[in-house]
Amino acid sequence: MTALEGGCACGEVRYRLLAAPIVVHCCHCRSCQRESGASFALNAVIETDRVETLTGAAERIDTPSESGKGQAIFRCPSCRVALWSHYGGAGPAASFIRVGTLDDPDTCTPDTHVFTRSRQRWVQIPEDAESYDIFYSGKDVPRIYGKDGAARWRAVMGG
Repeated sequence: MTALEGGCACGEVRYRLLAAPIVVHCCHCRSCQRESGASFALNAVIETDRVETLTGAAERIDTPSESGKGQAIFRCPSCRVALWSHYGGAGPAASFIRVGTLDDPDTCTPDTHVFTRSRQRWVQIPEDAESYDIFYSGKDVPRIYGKDGAARWRAVMGG
């Protein structure tokens, strides 16, 4: 894989992914809609130790999340663009990279759609797409993530 790079709007914070994402979530929850100002958030999930900051330093902002566990959003301190998050379930071991901040966001298409119960009604999810009213269960991980992705996710979660 060619290293994916990205950054904020003003260029102060730049980062590089040192591996392919484990999985790409398209989240349709109301929290993601509110925080992004859009109909969903597209997050490439990767081990935090595989995200290299190239320039600047993102600032942590703690916010609520749909799960109730909260999230830490990392934003550029100057332009305030959200670059990635750490969610309560995985904590700081996994970074949920905002795909729109990648230099080439077309490389990260969704592997699954979550919280579709609150999707904007005009958003059409392909019939063959993995999608869940709320979130998928652990038994779905190998199918969605693939063998390598599932193993990487187990390592992130400490098991």
